[in-house]
Amino acid sequence: MNTAYLLIGGNLGNRSAYLQEAIHHIQQSCGNIVLSSAIYETAAWGLTDQPSFYNQALAVATHLPPEELMKTLLSIEESMGRKRTIKLGPRIIDLDILLIDDLVLSTGLLTLPHPALPLRRFALLPLSEIAPELLHPVLHKTIAQLLSECTDPLDVQKKSVTTT
Repeated sequence: MNTAYLLIGGNLGNRSAYLQEAIHHIQQSCGNIVLSSAIYETAAWGLTDQPSFYNQALAVATHLPPEELMKTLLSIEESMGRKRTIKLGPRIIDLDILLIDDLVLSTGLLTLPHPALPLRRFALLPLSEIAPELLHPVLHKTIAQLLSECTDPLDVQKKSVTTT
């Protein structure tokens, strides 16, 4: 059994409802969600001329191998109506694997840990809420340390919206 740390998010439609739907699919197809952060709202990163995102970090206990987990998450995105038309563009749902235990992996489908994790406050902040002492297996720093060193200027705000 592995613990996969995911970041789920989206910026179209009823954002909190889509997060809740994604959580349901993840529980059904990927494994038991053992921890979940609050929902955070952030301006779009990269391609900025679009609605703000809701993001949430999850810790999932899973038996799925890493690439199978990624394929399952991509299938969930597709079943929820995600269309990949513009890189970094608006989307109903986005499901990313940030880390799986201390695994370091690079394939055509998946790179672990997520290469942009240390650069993105919108990922580090919710992840630090559920796993502040989790060690990045390449940088050998905790998530809390990475968050304190992150130079990403985007404002990340905790929302009162919950998914429970």
